[in-house]
Amino acid sequence: MKISIINRSAQRGFALLMVMIMIGVSVALLAGAMYRSHTISLLNQRNNDYSVASVAAEAAVEKVYALMAWQFQSYGVAGVSNNLTSFRTNVPTGAEFGFWTNVSFADAQGNIGRTYVSLAYIYSGYLPAAYGGTNGGLFTTNAPVYRIVSNAKMLNTSYNVIGTAQEDVLLALVPLTTWAIFYNGALEFTQCAAMTVNGRVHANGNIAVGTSASLAFNSGVSTTGTLTAPGLDGLSAFAANAWNTTFAASPSYTTNVGSVTVSLNMTNSHFLIDMPTNGESATSSLGMQRLYNQAQMVLTVTNNLAGAGNPTVTLTLQTSVNGAVPGNDPAKSVFVLTNASASNLSTNLPFLDLDNAFFDQRERDTNIITEIDISSFRTWVATNTLVQNKLPSASGVYPTIMYVADQRVNSTTQPGQLSVVRVKNGSQVPSNNGMGFTIATKNPLYVWGNYNTTQGSGTAAVGSTNTANTYPAAFLSDSLTVLSSNWTDSASATSTSTYSQSTTAFDAADTTINAAIITGTMPSTGTSDTTFSGGVHNLPRLLQDWSSKNLWLNTSILRLWNSNMATNQFRNPAGFNPTPVNPYYNPPTRHYAFDVNFLNPAKVPPGIPVALVPIRFAWATPPPSIVNYTPDHN
Repeated sequence: MKISIINRSAQRGFALLMVMIMIGVSVALLAGAMYRSHTISLLNQRNNDYSVASVAAEAAVEKVYALMAWQFQSYGVAGVSNNLTSFRTNVPTGAEFGFWTNVSFADAQGNIGRTYVSLAYIYSGYLPAAYGGTNGGLFTTNAPVYRIVSNAKMLNTSYNVIGTAQEDVLLALVPLTTWAIFYNGALEFTQCAAMTVNGRVHANGNIAVGTSASLAFNSGVSTTGTLTAPGLDGLSAFAANAWNTTFAASPSYTTNVGSVTVSLNMTNSHFLIDMPTNGESATSSLGMQRLYNQAQMVLTVTNNLAGAGNPTVTLTLQTSVNGAVPGNDPAKSVFVLTNASASNLSTNLPFLDLDNAFFDQRERDTNIITEIDISSFRTWVATNTLVQNKLPSASGVYPTIMYVADQRVNSTTQPGQLSVVRVKNGSQVPSNNGMGFTIATKNPLYVWGNYNTTQGSGTAAVGSTNTANTYPAAFLSDSLTVLSSNWTDSASATSTSTYSQSTTAFDAADTTINAAIITGTMPSTGTSDTTFSGGVHNLPRLLQDWSSKNLWLNTSILRLWNSNMATNQFRNPAGFNPTPVNPYYNPPTRHYAFDVNFLNPAKVPPGIPVALVPIRFAWATPPPSIVNYTPDHN
């Protein structure tokens, strides 16, 4: 019998060793797991700190953006550039939200409690895709881009993690002539003639459509109020809600949108064409916006209080110095003609006539006129020694804006006079090396005959929407009246009692005007035909018998203010016929078209007001302590 002896002590020792090994492995695994968990926890905490710090940095950037946008839309570009120091000291505070006491903000340059704000560059071009992109969209020229950068980190943590945010803000200056029709106030198409509008339409107010003729919008329509079809002009034959209106754009129209903010006080925008008040600086917020200060040539006409004797004419030539408005020129050239008789004007200012007058049947006033012969002016300004010494065209300096103010006091013996400005022979305007020519005046403005219809060498753009042979041109005035080439001052008569359309001298002729119109109207005050604004189709005022005649208007129509001088209400010729006076005009066949040249930044007329559009132009998360990181535009 064979006996086996088993050493159980060895087995127990081996089992104990295996248990210890397993325990060791388990402890190691547990320690690894615990370390991993701890590491992940630390990483999560660090990541949380970074996320919160990044959000805090974004909050700091957005706070400055909100302040910048408000200053820009309230006071223009100067409102931003004059407040950079204030912007830089703005960061989120515990008074606004208690959490911000846990965050330290810096400007990426080592300055605690500050935000980096600085001008990055100047941009000219189309706005981002949300604004139409490059396909006929909105554009801006010479618009500043400001860079805002914030660095932020959490306090009372184990990590010194820095969150960053950077935003480039474009302060877009969008010329209002990119809109076909822009009204600061109610916009009325009520009872308009047949009209097709090919450009954008906007009103800082309600829009009223509805017509017995056809009305079509081929681009976007927007209003801060409502768009309806009420009977606003008091014509009993017109039925409310009879739209007869089509919208080809998509979306068709938008209502209750925000106001389009413009680079001027929209509640008193007439100041744009008014003369400065005593003591007002040309570089003040108001001063820089006035056409009086933007103009390179300022022409004023005055007389004595009794209205007797020849007027005094003052011609001021001024130019931009160090980028400031021409009105801030410290070395202006001033020519004063104290006895502006016809002979003295012929010798010194041959383009100017101050002796004519005519009766305006709508205003029921006798107009005394500052009359500018554009053809004569174009020749004179290119050769006159005084002008060329101050505004040398050879050096690329031109009078692209001419501001005119007739300040003559009405005669005490002849009440019912109105001082106005009139331009004639304007088929070819000064080219100013292609930059164009703008007439601005605080007075009512009358345009006599075709205007800006040819460049001289090209085919005249008369009786069509062809504006290829035109220069950028604009009128800014208290009101605007079109007189055809058939107009004669003598046929206008001198009072309502002798007025008559029976004379053929009062018949109109086909007329073409190629210029942006920035002017005023008298708004509707009721529903009768004597309390109606006349609507957009009657914004260019008329005084002749235009029956069977055509008025071609290639333009952008901007109604920015109430007329201050030409203040008689529109009277609908269809309903106005008090004996023995005939209607003061019969309407033409209207051909109103948006001049697509105005969608080209190089062809925007001088002096056009701009919409103020702050845009988040580009966003980035740069490395800490970096302020020159260049992101891609959105």
